Amino acid sequence: MNQVLIGSVLSALSTGLGAVPILFMAKSLTHRWRDVLLAFSAGIMMAASMESLIPEALRSGGFWALVIGLAAGVFVLTLLEMTVPHIDLEHTKSGLQFDEKAMLIIAAIALHNLPEGLSVGVSYASDSSSQIGNLIALAIGLQNAPEGFLVALFLINQQIGRLKAFLIATLTGAVEIVTSLLGFYLTSLFRGLVPYGLAFAAGAMLFIIYKELIPESHGDGNERTSTYAFIVGILFMIFLTQSF
Repeated sequence: MNQVLIGSVLSALSTGLGAVPILFMAKSLTHRWRDVLLAFSAGIMMAASMESLIPEALRSGGFWALVIGLAAGVFVLTLLEMTVPHIDLEHTKSGLQFDEKAMLIIAAIALHNLPEGLSVGVSYASDSSSQIGNLIALAIGLQNAPEGFLVALFLINQQIGRLKAFLIATLTGAVEIVTSLLGFYLTSLFRGLVPYGLAFAAGAMLFIIYKELIPESHGDGNERTSTYAFIVGILFMIFLTQSF
């Protein structure tokens, strides 16, 4: 219990850690660097899915548990995508005041973070919890840091103060703690759900990678640079996987 709480809190609050630079830097960031951050995050999540979540789901539940869980993750993310407005942090026009529409944007960002928290909690409930749980928490934390930076940058471009943007970005990541604890408790009570939960988390992450992160990192003519960043993210996560 202590491990999942510490892991989920650290990975979730990495969103706020990533937003810290926004308190000191200018409001502008080149599209190239934004795309690099998104692609690097996608690489980290890809390696975490393929190196940790999917192999563990196969080991503990077999192929069909993987298929069912992964399909469920993709299905839920598809429903979420259809019902929650898509927010393009790269191309949203500035000048939006902090009104109901801005609140809707913040809510959408927070909801898109929920599956990431679930993947952390489920990972800690697996038989190899001490290893896979820490690795997934680390992967999500590494992915959350650039995400928090981009969210805070987006908010200050909407005429929101730096400190308020930092606090809001941190809170959008903190929602992951709730789903992390929920995923841990459910799969701990019903051990048979563990492989399905791991596969569900992998499916959700793969959906986010291909539907959100990769397209957004390729929208401004930086495809080659983003591709390199994606590969570096994969190698970086594999290095961490082999080192711990």
